[in-house]
Amino acid sequence: MPLDSSIPSHLRCPRTRTRRVSDSWNPPVPMYSARGEESVRHLVMAYLGVQSKGDEMKGRACAAFQNILQSFKQPDGPARHDLVQFIDGEGHLNLIAVAYWIDPTSYDKWNESPVISNWWASDDRLKEGVGYFREVLRPRMEQFETIFTHEHGPLEGVSILLGGMSEPIIEHGYWGSMRDRLPLSQTDTLDPSGSLTVKEGTPALGGRVIVGGHQNVALIRSGEDWSLTEGEERRTWFEDIEPVLHEGMNYLRDDGLESGCYCNRYLHHMDENGNPLEKGFGYSLWRSITNLEQWAESHHTHLQIFVTFNRLAKKFKNLTLYHEVSIFDAANQYYEYINCHPKTGLLRAV
Repeated sequence: MPLDSSIPSHLRCPRTRTRRVSDSWNPPVPMYSARGEESVRHLVMAYLGVQSKGDEMKGRACAAFQNILQSFKQPDGPARHDLVQFIDGEGHLNLIAVAYWIDPTSYDKWNESPVISNWWASDDRLKEGVGYFREVLRPRMEQFETIFTHEHGPLEGVSILLGGMSEPIIEHGYWGSMRDRLPLSQTDTLDPSGSLTVKEGTPALGGRVIVGGHQNVALIRSGEDWSLTEGEERRTWFEDIEPVLHEGMNYLRDDGLESGCYCNRYLHHMDENGNPLEKGFGYSLWRSITNLEQWAESHHTHLQIFVTFNRLAKKFKNLTLYHEVSIFDAANQYYEYINCHPKTGLLRAV
């Protein structure tokens, strides 16, 4: 049976830029892409976080985080959200709610409602002893792609809202397949233009800082779910894959700017009570998909992950791997940091 394309049929067009492989390419293992209704034209991904340092501030941080979660119950709140946390390179605890909408109009109504907009704009946020941040990204579907190891999921991220899955796809198992899965890559080089800019505030001084994005900033959310693994498969995850993955995440966190990575967070899921779940993902923003590709194809940590996965892929029955990759128009990015340290998110890149 012919392989499917990751690109949904309604977004396919005559290519002016060819794929890196021929139409006869046969990937070593089957992989799949999430599918949504044709009516879904735009996505909204909002990473809403609270930052604190020290055990004495955890209670205040959790209370602040609960305020964000309560705001989701307002009219037109997110269709779904994930709860994640991590300790950053400066030793700060970051609690993040990743909220998703597949109707940007609903997001705009929610975000512009007085109860939401006034809360974020209030000077009270500057006086609470914790940091807040908002990173809101809005890809068009032509700028979005996913890949999953399992035909029946479990789906993750915004893909849960899309709800469907492709047949086995042709665009994977080779360098450059990530780009080939992006519908816009059929006709566009996806090159970046412009630069990050500080629109308000002074990062070194803290307070409220708003950063403007540029054309074709790239985001990757690359995740793993090891909750169902056991025996040899579980050992392989903890001994062969996770340590190398962790090393790569730390490199991007601490030294990623030299590779074009603006920020990187190695996030772990938690439940509503803050208990850790056995799944997580790396979240990173890049100057361009080209920078992301160059790191993936050349840095020893990612090469080791790639080689290990392809060597052992047929043994993985319960380990679920996936990613979602997006690029963004300059106008469809919003980054705001309140009382955050100067290496938070895009602050470290401006």
